Amino acid sequence: MRVMDPVRTSHAQTIDPSPTFPARNKSLMVRPLAVGVVLLGIGTFPQGAHACATCGCTLSTDAATGYSTVSGWRINIDYTFIDQNELRHGSSKATPEQVVNQPSDPSLGGGEIEKGTINRYINLSATYRFDADWGVTFTVPYVLRDHSTYGNQLQPYTPAESAPDQISSAHVAGIGDAKILASYQGFLPTHNFGVQLGVKLPTGNYGGQAEDGNLVGHPVTFYNGPGLGQSLDTSLQPGTGSTDLIAGAYYFQPVSQNFDAFVNGQFQAAIKENLDTPGADYRPGNLTSVSFGLRYEAHANWVPQVQINWIHKMADQGFLADRPDTEGTVAYLSPGISASVSKNLQLYAFVQVPVYSHLQGYQVFPGWTGTVGVSMKL
Repeated sequence: MRVMDPVRTSHAQTIDPSPTFPARNKSLMVRPLAVGVVLLGIGTFPQGAHACATCGCTLSTDAATGYSTVSGWRINIDYTFIDQNELRHGSSKATPEQVVNQPSDPSLGGGEIEKGTINRYINLSATYRFDADWGVTFTVPYVLRDHSTYGNQLQPYTPAESAPDQISSAHVAGIGDAKILASYQGFLPTHNFGVQLGVKLPTGNYGGQAEDGNLVGHPVTFYNGPGLGQSLDTSLQPGTGSTDLIAGAYYFQPVSQNFDAFVNGQFQAAIKENLDTPGADYRPGNLTSVSFGLRYEAHANWVPQVQINWIHKMADQGFLADRPDTEGTVAYLSPGISASVSKNLQLYAFVQVPVYSHLQGYQVFPGWTGTVGVSMKL
């Protein structure tokens, strides 16, 4: 009953008109791109028995809206929708019969047939830049998740086990895991190379059903079906119960009269787990993401752009983890646009389409994801 939650590599700030980029030519200076809010969704990254370990939003909206050097506060709010409705294995679709008769862990003698998970995230972030070199970002996600599963079935598979009366459902609504991220981009006079270092905190509710059958932490439970009263998987709770270290770097540069390019990467790993007792332990898998893309800067108030987002997630660990079904690699093509409504207000919208996936075990996967947001300089 575990489903892998989407991933996000960053969130946004608005375009700042200050000429901090290297010039495209002697008469034209590039508008800077704003300093990033980061990895908003990774903190609530659930793993799952048919979960998608690497599906969802890996969008780099810090790059989409720009890296800035202007001091002061900037607020960002965005909404992401992810419907994980396709069961996949490796790089192709899978069927309930495969899940049961060819399980990712043969020793179990069967498998869990996931139906789907709909994720909605409302992310709030605030960035304060002390000066052109230093900044710090605070991010908090609000998680809305509807998950349904047919539960576990022993071999051999029978269609009766995936009938409507076998569906168990759960609803998650709550604050996820917050992040604090410091950035420094004073290495070059042009301020177009920066590094990031921060932490994800266990602020969201977390927990699960321990080996002895008791609930640990404060988990959400199923509200109907055969699974009524049982814990939703630890990977699907609003938080992971872990403190994670986040490190990253980014670089952006004009490549022609009208185009800017960027590349960034981040790594996240748990360094302390609150769920750490035998039979009730859980550690989320390490995350590595890389994004690169182009922005078309010919227009003053609106900027079409495209990104390639790549992410790899290692398997979760512990009794509460679904280790066989939580590792994978995914790449997304992400077209979008940002628009300056006023000097201090910017809107943006992106769609992500998976172009490559290789998932361990069986995981539910989205056909697309969407993000819309607004960023404002105070």
